[in-house]
Amino acid sequence: MKQSPRVFLVIFSLLSSSAMAQWAWTDEDGRTVFSDRAPATSVPDKRIFKRPAPVKLTPNKDPGPNAGADAASAKTASSALPAASTPQATGLDKELAERKKKTEQAQAEQRKLEEERVNKIKADNCERARQAQKTLESGVRLSRTNAQGEQEVLDDAARAAEAKRIQSIVASDCR
Repeated sequence: MKQSPRVFLVIFSLLSSSAMAQWAWTDEDGRTVFSDRAPATSVPDKRIFKRPAPVKLTPNKDPGPNAGADAASAKTASSALPAASTPQATGLDKELAERKKKTEQAQAEQRKLEEERVNKIKADNCERARQAQKTLESGVRLSRTNAQGEQEVLDDAARAAEAKRIQSIVASDCR
């Protein structure tokens, strides 16, 4: 019964050793960041001040029939350890870059469609303004409906004002 607290203490200490594998670095804003994952590749090595300790492989004490293969695999594993401790680009970074590229392409396409729509509207306004300008220059009597719903014929002053308004539309939309 008195052994159970000791057993729990040993088990707890073994479990907590895995929590020590943490990274610590300073971000762009000067804040200290602790994580169990490596920092992004954009974080320079000089700002990383804590890395997880590399796992040490112990050689096999009893050389057996596979002793040469175990030594070769241990050598390969130990040479791979420094590479594993350096931050590497993950699949998330690639996905993020791809998503960002697709978003930029969609925005560029949206701007192009909007520009085409505006150009089409301007071309239509230009055509209408030129047609109205030809009608004014033809000398035909023109009439319009006033605010009370009555038809009134344009006199020379109203005709000149309308010609000036239409000319400004032609100047702005017919480039």
